[in-house]
Amino acid sequence: MDISVYRPGELSAADRAAWTAMQSKAHLHGLEELANPFLSPEFALAVGRCRRGVRIAVIRENGEPAAFFPFQRTATGVGRAIGLGVSDCQGLVHRPGFIWDARELLRACGLAIWEYDHLVAGQKPFEAGATGTFPSPVMDVDRGYDVYLRELRARSPSFLRSTWAKERRLKRDVGPVRYVHDERDPAVLRTLMGWKSAQYRRTGRSDRFAHAWITALVTRLFHTRSDPFAGILSVLYANDRPVAAHFGLRTERVLSSWFPAYDPAYGRFSPGLIMYLHMAEAAADDGIAHLDLGRGQKRYKDSLKTRELTVSEGWVTRRHPVAIAHRAHRAPVRALRNTVQSRPELFEPADKLLKRIGKIRSRL
Repeated sequence: MDISVYRPGELSAADRAAWTAMQSKAHLHGLEELANPFLSPEFALAVGRCRRGVRIAVIRENGEPAAFFPFQRTATGVGRAIGLGVSDCQGLVHRPGFIWDARELLRACGLAIWEYDHLVAGQKPFEAGATGTFPSPVMDVDRGYDVYLRELRARSPSFLRSTWAKERRLKRDVGPVRYVHDERDPAVLRTLMGWKSAQYRRTGRSDRFAHAWITALVTRLFHTRSDPFAGILSVLYANDRPVAAHFGLRTERVLSSWFPAYDPAYGRFSPGLIMYLHMAEAAADDGIAHLDLGRGQKRYKDSLKTRELTVSEGWVTRRHPVAIAHRAHRAPVRALRNTVQSRPELFEPADKLLKRIGKIRSRL
């Protein structure tokens, strides 16, 4: 393999165009997962503006780009999937039939280890180091919104009835309801981030927006527009007040769910579910094939999904003391987290404890 490693600003316009073209044509070759916006050059370049150590490996065959591998690395050679912790899809974007040697790639990138937690399916050279696989629910709208609704109704007719009834009550009790699929007002984005921060604290989770780089990344992506990538802020209004909002990323065929939240004052109306149904309709009209809801077990995802993709977590390592030390440090934490999340008898009391801690903190 002919491998060149670049800083984000060094990537040529021709290479960026080739990367985008690979994603745009991926579905034609049974590689639909590669069209995810978290695998786009725009996401890699935005992370590069907000984090140190971002690099992009370009693998060429006969002088032409065959694959792109974005990653982050430390001075000691510890590598991570780009945006690890906020990225919902990771891996190597490649042309059909491309085969690579994972350890040779790591060596060329100066990495002793590469860690991932949302590896896209089908990347066998990386999957060899996977320690677990997880479902990532999606909402298929490629055959149109009406077909999507028919599938939901067949599986759970009460879900649609109750959600639409809540929308009618929202109109009656609060005021006219309208949905904006691509809101461009940055003040509404700040409102969403405020809701999400409060949700994290209320449920005892780590507040992502307490990290300046995540706030900067989301803001930068909100203002990013290219063909076909964009940051999309979708908002449900009632009586001209935002009651639910979502910020995600889109490519030509995929809209990735990222940061959904709602105003708790309107929680009895389930505004988030109402918003997602409107999102599905708008996405279908916009030519989107599916909405990727991301890894994680949530009741609302089970209600909205039509099927599941698979992502995995793990490491690719070389024989190197840095790799051994990093894996020894990280493996126990991951194993404990996954055990708790996969077993209801452990997860439910842990979740209740975190929420109790969140309530105590909110009173301080």
